[in-house]
Amino acid sequence: MDTKRATRITLLVVEAFVAVTAVAGGLSLMVGALVPDLATVLSPPVEYLEGSAFSSYLVPGLALALILGGIHALAFILLWRRRPSALLASAAAGFAALIWIFVQMMLIPFSFLQAVYFIAGAVEFGLVMLLLGLLPITRTASARPRPVEAEAEAR
Repeated sequence: MDTKRATRITLLVVEAFVAVTAVAGGLSLMVGALVPDLATVLSPPVEYLEGSAFSSYLVPGLALALILGGIHALAFILLWRRRPSALLASAAAGFAALIWIFVQMMLIPFSFLQAVYFIAGAVEFGLVMLLLGLLPITRTASARPRPVEAEAEAR
């Protein structure tokens, strides 16, 4: 498998992961906000929202599912179909993930998931840069042609 194909597949996997988990997380926050009996199971404590513009997790859940999940789903579809705007959408999706995490870290205490999604956003940026040729993909020492092979290729 060539490097560009492997990079594209990795980007598809990251986008699918973030899309699915953002929609699932957003839905669970919304359900927790609408059904108080489930709130303790599905959403963080409401105290985390003190000092924010929100009194429940309904709007943040909606934003998580539609904005973060939606942009990742769109980026996935565009990349899957090899559309010209796919890498722009992928970069926007990575940027959206990083913004989401930065805002979240200002409002609620650190959690392991914040690190996971920060890494996902950063990986998306890196993969987009690789696919655009902005970061060099170096060959390993074992992949370098031997002198005899290099001489044969030169002919």
